[in-house]
Formats: sequence, structure tokens, C-alpha cells
Amino acid sequence: MKNVLSILVQNQPGVLVRVTSMFARRGFNIDSLAVGTTHVPEYSRITAVVAGNQLVVDQVVKQLKKLIEVAAVQVLPQESVARGMALIKVNAGERRSEILKLAEVFRASIVDVDQQSLTMEITGDESKIDALAEVLAPFGLVEMVRTGLIGLARSNSNIYQCEERDEYEQNVL
Repeated sequence: MKNVLSILVQNQPGVLVRVTSMFARRGFNIDSLAVGTTHVPEYSRITAVVAGNQLVVDQVVKQLKKLIEVAAVQVLPQESVARGMALIKVNAGERRSEILKLAEVFRASIVDVDQQSLTMEITGDESKIDALAEVLAPFGLVEMVRTGLIGLARSNSNIYQCEERDEYEQNVL
């Protein structure tokens, strides 16, 4: 089972290395990883997809919480909003209109066009991106690059509510 972890960390050099090193030392595999700053400049958010049962996830969370730079860890529930992105370059040639129709069906955006190829951007879950790549394969995929999954819990729930700091009586943010 795949689990999406949202990890709030201090936005400073070396934090990503420390977090990913913890995964490696403990023998946990990361299926997907995405990192970016948040609306609060002091923090970055790491979204990691980890395969494993509840015991594995609980162990990963415990180990992450031991790292000084980690402010909070949230295991996103199944009903969360989660998306990945891909850029796909495909040979266009004479079948350009067919490819454009497929892009429209998958709600992909064309972001670059030249004489021989089209490059499109698609967002969605893994299965949607995989499905588009599969239907475009007969046209000739030139290149494809994917981001890691990113996600947020639905409703008013947020990672800042998960923040655990002894020296504060309420959330820092």
C-alpha cells in the first residue's frame, strides 16, 4: 500500500539530505519525492510516497519526528487531494490533430510546438499520467519527465496542526 507523507521542515541547506538519509539508513524506499517552499518562507514541505503497511508508516513517522529540522509530519488520508505532473514530448508529424484531440480528452495542455513534435503538460494521479503516456506511445514518445506526487488533506485539516514543539503552547504559524 502506498502512503503519502507530508513533512514540514525548516527551509535551510542540507535538510533534504538529512531526511532522505534517514530513509536510506532505515531501509525505507521512497517511491516519489517532491520538495518546495511553503507560503511561510521559513518552511519547506517534502511530500514523500512510501510503500508499506501501517507498521512501516508508523516507524517512518517516528524516525522523521526525531530529526531536529522536522517541524511536523502528516500522513495524508486516502481522501486527500494529490497530484503529479508530467511533461511529455511526442512525435507529431502528420498525425498532429489526433494527438491534439487526445491531449484534450486527458485535459493536457500543449506547452510547446515545433515542426516534428508537441510537448504537453498533464496533471493528475499516476494512473491518469500513465494512461496518457500509453495512448501516446504509438506516435513515438521522444521524452517524458514526471514530478513527484504533491498533496494536501481535504477540509480544514492542515499540517501546521500537526506541529509538535515543546517550547510553544500553540502553533508557531
